[in-house]
Amino acid sequence: MFAVHSVLLLLLGVVASTQGANILGLFSSHSQSHLIIHMSVAKALVEAGHNVTVVSMLKPKVTHKDIHLIVIPMKDEQELIMENQMTEMAGQKNSLVSTMIRLLTGMEVMINAQAELLSDPRFQRIYETKFDLMILGYFINDFQLGVAHKLKVPVIIDWMSAPVPIIDMFTGNPTEVSYVPLLGTVGTHPLSFFKRAENFAKFLFFEYIMVVFDFKINRIYNEVFPEKDQPTLKELRKNISIAFVGSRLIAEGPIRPLVPAIIEIGGIQVKDKPDPLPKDIDQFLNKSTQGAVFLSLGSNIKSSTVKPEIVQTIFKVLSGLKENVIWKWEDLENTPGNASNILYKNWLPQDDILAHPNTKLFITHAGKGGITEAQYHGVPMVALPIFGDQPGNAAVMEKSGYGLALDLLTITEDTLREALKEVLENKKYSQAIGKFSALYRDRPLSAKQSVVYWAEYVLRHHGAPHLQSPSVHMNFIELHNLDIYLLIATILVLFVLLTRLVAKFVWNKIRGKAKISQSRKKQ
Repeated sequence: MFAVHSVLLLLLGVVASTQGANILGLFSSHSQSHLIIHMSVAKALVEAGHNVTVVSMLKPKVTHKDIHLIVIPMKDEQELIMENQMTEMAGQKNSLVSTMIRLLTGMEVMINAQAELLSDPRFQRIYETKFDLMILGYFINDFQLGVAHKLKVPVIIDWMSAPVPIIDMFTGNPTEVSYVPLLGTVGTHPLSFFKRAENFAKFLFFEYIMVVFDFKINRIYNEVFPEKDQPTLKELRKNISIAFVGSRLIAEGPIRPLVPAIIEIGGIQVKDKPDPLPKDIDQFLNKSTQGAVFLSLGSNIKSSTVKPEIVQTIFKVLSGLKENVIWKWEDLENTPGNASNILYKNWLPQDDILAHPNTKLFITHAGKGGITEAQYHGVPMVALPIFGDQPGNAAVMEKSGYGLALDLLTITEDTLREALKEVLENKKYSQAIGKFSALYRDRPLSAKQSVVYWAEYVLRHHGAPHLQSPSVHMNFIELHNLDIYLLIATILVLFVLLTRLVAKFVWNKIRGKAKISQSRKKQ
């Protein structure tokens, strides 16, 4: 009886140690698509009974009434630079590499803004509150790990997609360049020689970008956290408890190693049950007896920044469909045109619309979040990628049989009309993505349950250093056994040299004896 009583007290202690924890979400990325993922994590924790404070530079589209939200916006001139960057990219062809190069200036602005946020009086009041855990929405802002150290709390990194080399570095996860495609690499497995070469070249490029920014990030860290007892940023990077990543590799592939500190929460933004749609959208979809097409180019690019002639091409095709169309268009005073089958809205509940049974096709910019939601709900796609990871996402989507991809800058009425007709009328696309949807949903814990369980796990144990891979604490030479290989090479070289010396000695001995023998014969 005493033993049972002790166990009950222990269980109650465990529950009490995690319920109602004070959690800080530091989500300073200047991207609504990133913020949707991070806020979905915060929302899951609030719904589990925790007290969550979120600091952001944007007013989030996803929130909860019980989240304590602190919005510290960018300066106007910084905001203008970021908007101009997006406008430029909407009007020209962009590969992943060219996007990264073009965004270097924009990233410089964003990093500075994220650093300035930490000095804002509104943020400084954060240090007056006792927190138990910090979740850092990562986007080239690991200098903010200093906040967790000052608060004396464990930290979880939240990343929007599958692990990339920087997340691998934080967690000690192996970066398998030979068979794990980096962003933008598309190929069948096993990867061919040229695809592996392309992947390796991208890996080196991203490593270079990381080195370039590392100097700046360390400088910012030392400026923001000048205290003498403050550990180095390198040390703090080795003290990350776990990383949430926005993937579901069993469904998406390829299968790859994941250390225990990487927790997959792909689809975290997808609701267990769709929220009721706004009345006008709900009525519009319900009367779409022929089906509905949903067009959104994401949260970073405004539709009005796309070239007017391209917008008119899209409008002419969509206005001629028998299906109804919901079009995300920010400037409602200046829409592309009037058509009885088109409803324009400046912001749309994307997940809820994709969940509606009458939504038959999603025209997307191929952002990771949108593709995940369409895959989850089994809605085939026509992709019009613009920049960053979008061309690669679109290519993978098309190769998987979930839809078709077109070049936004070169589409014509004929090519767009044919693509829409093909995906709407050919059942192979809806069947393929329907199979994927079933596979994606089949998991032991939902994304929200995983977030709650692992966040509370870190809270219960006051961090999770026991989940860390030993490789986190090894340098490059140790991790890749370069010292061992050097030792083996040295031994082999010495062995060869010694063998040559011995052989030369023996040969000289033999020759010497031969000469002596010949000399005696002559005598």
